[in-house]
Amino acid sequence: MRLTSLDQVPEALRPRYDPQAHGVGIVHLGLGAFHKAHQAALTDLALAAGSGDWRILGVSLRSPKASDELHPQNGLFTLIAKGAEGTEARVVGAIADAICSAGNPEPALAAMAAEGTRIVSLTVTEKAYGLDRAAHGCDPAHPAVAADLVSPAAPQGVLGLLTEALRRRRDAGLAPFTVLCCDNLPENGVLLRGAVVDFARRIDPALSEWIAAGVAFPSTMVDRITPAATPATLAEAQALIGCEDLGAIETESFFQWVIEDNFPQGRPAWDKAGAIFTDNVTAFEMMKLRMLNGSHSMLAYVGFHAGCPYVRDVMAAKPLAKLVRRHLVTAAATLPEIPGIDTVAYADALARRFENPEIAHETFQIAMDGSEKMPQRIFSAVADARARGLDCRAFTFATAAWARHISGATHDCAPYELRDPRTAELTAMAGGRDAEEIVAALRDAAFVPAELRADEAYWDEVTGLLAEMLFEPMRDVIAREAAA
Repeated sequence: MRLTSLDQVPEALRPRYDPQAHGVGIVHLGLGAFHKAHQAALTDLALAAGSGDWRILGVSLRSPKASDELHPQNGLFTLIAKGAEGTEARVVGAIADAICSAGNPEPALAAMAAEGTRIVSLTVTEKAYGLDRAAHGCDPAHPAVAADLVSPAAPQGVLGLLTEALRRRRDAGLAPFTVLCCDNLPENGVLLRGAVVDFARRIDPALSEWIAAGVAFPSTMVDRITPAATPATLAEAQALIGCEDLGAIETESFFQWVIEDNFPQGRPAWDKAGAIFTDNVTAFEMMKLRMLNGSHSMLAYVGFHAGCPYVRDVMAAKPLAKLVRRHLVTAAATLPEIPGIDTVAYADALARRFENPEIAHETFQIAMDGSEKMPQRIFSAVADARARGLDCRAFTFATAAWARHISGATHDCAPYELRDPRTAELTAMAGGRDAEEIVAALRDAAFVPAELRADEAYWDEVTGLLAEMLFEPMRDVIAREAAA
């Protein structure tokens, strides 16, 4: 029997509120495992701690898989949280329904333009936005952006959907919703605001001015390691709740959500669910991007080619674990001081989270979309490291491992598919076995900061490491690096 009602669920696992007593106030774009484990789970706790119409309509932008899982279940799903202290599970009732906008954006647009919608939140991954980070605008060459500029009334991309929904609200005399970006981007609210304002300017300058003057784009930092659900996840959920749940997910016990408190139309009581509201999200973002995400990228590229399918396997290999800790320490040293935050303790906590034997987080999954991730996770830290006179070996090692990954070399692993929005470009740059040629091409890529491109010493070190990785087993390179 499929999960469709809370009546089927053991009382101890049900939400501590009546979901039907709360209307929808949030439309979420990018309905995936992370949203369910993070924003939906915390909204569920907030609803249990307070009142208000803050349930969520989840929108899948591409595949109908997520909506096919949740719509028949009336938005209900099992959240299984695993940590050193054990496993906790509960059924989340914060999602009211789930739809897919691919091919038919009208239901999503209507929901975003509805009077009751006060927040539109997003977890769509960096590559989906179509951002021009350098110009703080949109990238008109991005496929979704280009298509939506031609047909703005029937958008498929993120910027087009937001802009058209805001246009409808303006024309109906409604206040704008707050746009809440929850993706791993530095100053994500600032970047998304610039992109939406720029997109709107290209089709309707007056609308662009209205958005710039009245729409809030608070920045956020989000953190909760959430692997893709597996058949084992679904089987565990069924054993816990007594019925089939195709939307079940597993995650770690830890979570963090730091939010700039700028919600003109109100918000759920997320602070009662454990979220931190601050005026300085940027410092937290930088800490997370450089320490957690940066070390994650490094261990993913190195670990995948060392035969470690999961993050926990990386941490079980002592030489690799040593390099992860080196990266954490180096990244921490590039950060400004954050009042109340001990980066040494944070690094120790991250290492323990990576070691969690209950979380099967694939290194290959983390290694995807490197050209979108490396700039803010690794490259941005180098300038601060240089300014402080720090050794950049941890960063050159991570950069070399990324270059080795995009080379496609299979001398120490089975053939694999490079998954990146710039796959064709990267393959042309790095699809050989000459370290000097690969590095010369990569350092001139548009996504590499100009200051870093000019850093000869950095790229010389990357070249030397890459030359080893292209011909030696990665485990040998790791052992030598860890022993140095």
